[in-house]
Amino acid sequence: MDSSVLWIPLYAPLKSESVQLPAGEKLVRISNRSKYIASAAICVAALQCSVSPVQGQIMLHPAQDPTRSNSEPWADSSRRQKPVSRERNATLPLGLNTPVLPHTNDRDLEFQQLQSEADALDRQLSFMRRIVKFASPSIVHIEATKRTDPGKGFASSRIEEAGAGVVINLNGSSYVLTNRHVIHPADINSIRVELNSGRQLIPSNVWTDPATDVAVIGLQEHDLVYARLGDSNLMEVGDFVLAVGSPFGLSHSVTYGILSAKGRRNLELGSKEIEIQDFFQTDAAINPGNSGGPLLNLRGEIVGINTAIASNSGGNEGIGFTIPINMALQVAEQLVSRGRLQRSYLGVKLENTFDAMTARRHGLSTAVGALVKSIIPNSPAQKAGIQEGDVILEFDSHKIQNDGHLVQTVGLTPVGQKVAIVILRQGRPARLETILEANPDF
Repeated sequence: MDSSVLWIPLYAPLKSESVQLPAGEKLVRISNRSKYIASAAICVAALQCSVSPVQGQIMLHPAQDPTRSNSEPWADSSRRQKPVSRERNATLPLGLNTPVLPHTNDRDLEFQQLQSEADALDRQLSFMRRIVKFASPSIVHIEATKRTDPGKGFASSRIEEAGAGVVINLNGSSYVLTNRHVIHPADINSIRVELNSGRQLIPSNVWTDPATDVAVIGLQEHDLVYARLGDSNLMEVGDFVLAVGSPFGLSHSVTYGILSAKGRRNLELGSKEIEIQDFFQTDAAINPGNSGGPLLNLRGEIVGINTAIASNSGGNEGIGFTIPINMALQVAEQLVSRGRLQRSYLGVKLENTFDAMTARRHGLSTAVGALVKSIIPNSPAQKAGIQEGDVILEFDSHKIQNDGHLVQTVGLTPVGQKVAIVILRQGRPARLETILEANPDF
């Protein structure tokens, strides 16, 4: 076949009325209906297609009149010239009697590919569903009715707030771990705790700590499913997490995201009572009502207690804060055993404007550690030999990042424990030791 000739069907439906066609063209019936198409070329008598190499378009011409002179092979072609395609030197098979229909085999193959990919994705989503199913029996919905005192001459009002919590086992007894602001200052009889199954639990006691915003609710029941607690120290930025809570009162809602950051401190939260801060940051959707609910890892373990959000609108904007479970559990154990959090103190006042320039003057390349501004007399710091101008780099094997980190680490260290402290004095490191004492202000 001549490569300069393009064989192409022209799909032009016509009416059933009689049609006058130019000489050289022919109609081919494609169905039992009174519809026809004009064919481009057929082996017996048809149009010929020539490719214009200059303009790059294909022109249709009627068959050459044999009575015409060879010197004028296309004398009759001036009456019809129709651009068809921009494609050069293309060759298509002639398929005049076959309408264009979807290729069944291709569609089936495409569906099979989609089904295979969907099955793979569904296996991953099934894994996520198993995590939620595993953790759900130990997650509770909490509602607390609080009374506000607007002042003299005004009647008090009632406020109902919703949150969440997790059922834990401490020394063989059942408790709910949640946030203080979820239940404070509600009366114990105004606190309702409900499992995912709808079962109501009866609170027997309540302990709260304003410095950490941790609260513990004692339960009378013992036949409960306890939460599996993870190790928050093993969490890394980028780890996948799930958040469960009761946003806007919608109990047991699940969202997911990643751990965005660690060690968020010096945040101005609510009434500014939360002094001991060491928050995880996550982009898992957390809204009002999520407070007290768990942050889960991929093993279904509790790694944090969702507490607060940073928001201009009051709703989720992708910045949520979570108390690491190790810290929350440490506070909970003291609340149950002592009735309050017994905070240790070192006896130093710290410089809160410790910046990079000040760090370089002390021989540090970056502003890490806590700069001592003054020493409290007869304090553990004075007994250890810490001096004004020292930079505390390590405390009890913890590398100190900033002043807030030191306050949080000291406050949660048991009273009476002997600790090692690494300082930087006049550009030289030194190792000191002391025994922590109870903070006299708490």
